[in-house]
Amino acid sequence: MIRSAFAKFLRREDRDEPGSGPSIIVGLGNPGSKFEGTRHNVGFWCIDRIADTHPEGIGRSHRLVHTSEQAINGHRVVLAKPRTYVNESGRAVTSLFTRYRAKAADLIVVYDEMALPSGKVRIRARGGDGGHNGMKSIIGAVGTQEFVRVRIGIGRPEGHIGDIEHVLTRPSVGERKAIDAGIDLAVEAIVMTLSEGVERAMNVYN
Repeated sequence: MIRSAFAKFLRREDRDEPGSGPSIIVGLGNPGSKFEGTRHNVGFWCIDRIADTHPEGIGRSHRLVHTSEQAINGHRVVLAKPRTYVNESGRAVTSLFTRYRAKAADLIVVYDEMALPSGKVRIRARGGDGGHNGMKSIIGAVGTQEFVRVRIGIGRPEGHIGDIEHVLTRPSVGERKAIDAGIDLAVEAIVMTLSEGVERAMNVYN
């Protein structure tokens, strides 16, 4: 479900914006209320947080993705939440590249990471999929690993819980508090990446 600030954008007039190509910031997650509060939707939560802190934009709802087009610190940006499931995120990214004539250098992907403790943030300029099926789909779709990714830790499953069950269930109150703090840092890192470059953001936030 789109949060109120993001949903407000979807009611704006559907029109093209002038200027050079935008940066595309994609948060990964599964659509629908069933998955709304689950760990796998951390990317969606981050996109919502950016929308909340930069509340003026032009929203659109397409077949494969919801978008909000806006300016952040003078940079033209498209915030995107795929309407596909995580495992098919590449389809949404491909549609964004076609619509905005974008390339991998324009792309920032935000997603959950079990290899990091809850709320820990890591920024990379490039890299593999790390076993994340959403990233595997995107890399396969765009044909390169050369794009920025922002990982937000959700921790590893405990006890007899498997990886799939872990990502598709809700974090505890304490975990959610840590993840929310990580999302705040991720938003700061993304804004710095837009303004000062990914190397600077890596130095400050990693």
